Amino acid sequence: MFDVIKRGITKLKEDIQVIYDKDPAATNILEVILCYPGLHALIAYRLAHRLYKWHIPLIPRIISYITRIITGIEIHPAARIGRRFFIDHGEGVVIGATTIVGDDVLIYQQVTLGGTGKEQGKRHPTLGNGVIVGAGAKVLGNITLGDYVRVGAGSVVVEDVPEYSTVVGIPGRIVRRKIKDKNGVLMHNRIPDPIKCELNRLKYELQDLKEKIESK
Repeated sequence: MFDVIKRGITKLKEDIQVIYDKDPAATNILEVILCYPGLHALIAYRLAHRLYKWHIPLIPRIISYITRIITGIEIHPAARIGRRFFIDHGEGVVIGATTIVGDDVLIYQQVTLGGTGKEQGKRHPTLGNGVIVGAGAKVLGNITLGDYVRVGAGSVVVEDVPEYSTVVGIPGRIVRRKIKDKNGVLMHNRIPDPIKCELNRLKYELQDLKEKIESK
C-alpha cells in the first residue's frame, strides 16, 4: 500500500509539473491545484482506475460520473493513461473505456477519443508517446496514432497514423511535415490544408492546359 501511495504522489508531482511546462498561463502552484479542471479530472481518474483494477464494482464509475459533472471531462475508469498527461482547458473531453494513451500526451478541449459503434473488445484509439490532439478533434475507433503524431483542431481521424505525422481535415488526411516549435508544440496557425493544396495543384494544371490550347 505504501508503494502505491508513493507512486501516486510521484505521478501527481509530474502531472503538476507538466502543466507548468506546457501552459504559459500557469503562474503558481496554488493556481494549478485549484483552477485546472484537467488536473482534477486526472486525479479522480487515477483513483477510479486503481479501484477498477482492484475489481471494486460501481464506485469507479460513480467517481467518473461525478468528475464529469464537476469538470466537464469524462474519462472511463478502464482507460489506460500514461504519465505526464495534460488536458488543456478540458471542457467536453471524452475518453472511452478501451483507450490507451502513452506518456507526455497533450489534448485540448472538446476532444473525443471514442468508438464507432457497439462492437466488443478493443474499440477505442491507442495514442503513442508525445501525441498532441487539437481542440475539437475526434479520434474514433480501434486505431493507432504513432509517437509524436499531431492532430489539427476539428479533425476527425478514423484510420491509423504513422509516427511523426500531422493529420488535418474531415476525414483526417496525413500531411507528412513536422509542424512544431522547438518544444514540440503543435503550431495550429501553420498547419497546411491538404484540400487547398490539391485545389491549387488542379488550378495550375488547368492553367497549363489553357496556355497550351491557346498557343495552338
